[in-house]
Amino acid sequence: MDNSFTRYRLYIAMLLLFLIVLGGTIWALRRPEPTALTIITPTPRPTATLASILVDVRGAVAKPGVYTLAPGSRMQDALALAGDVLADAETRNLNLARRLNDGEQIYVPMMGEATIPPPASPGRSGAVAIKTPLGKINVNTATLEELDALPGIGPVIAQRIIDYRSQNGAFERIEDLKQVRGIGDAVLAQIEDWVTLQ
Repeated sequence: MDNSFTRYRLYIAMLLLFLIVLGGTIWALRRPEPTALTIITPTPRPTATLASILVDVRGAVAKPGVYTLAPGSRMQDALALAGDVLADAETRNLNLARRLNDGEQIYVPMMGEATIPPPASPGRSGAVAIKTPLGKINVNTATLEELDALPGIGPVIAQRIIDYRSQNGAFERIEDLKQVRGIGDAVLAQIEDWVTLQ
């Protein structure tokens, strides 16, 4: 009997080793995985950024130009940035408390200069501002800024008028303006009382 135990001792040792490895494997597989600590930081909400507005100040001011203002700014804020009005400026028709809109132009006339009542500004009612020049504009000699002051004409069409007359010569009739891309019957009807050829 002693002899048989010695003979099987190697097999018994291998069986015990196998059972230990098997038990360790089962224990390792059944053991819960350590959970990684995940820190979740809340994403900050985007803050509303207030867009600035651009206003073009011209006429009888110390420093004419385009100025950037905060939304809700008043006319007096724009004039302050432009170095205030000149001594010979006509300010009776200016509403210094009026709120400004993006892309607006402020023109401060000189004393004795012919003025046209200021156009309606876009407001809550949805009315759209109508541009009107301060007198008849000669389309054959007008600058880009003067042409841009015409109702229905923006800076792009004003440049097209200048390009057309430099390539084709002076306009001979008001109707010739329809040769400029972007000017049709409707636009011509808006500007014909404000333009001249001389």
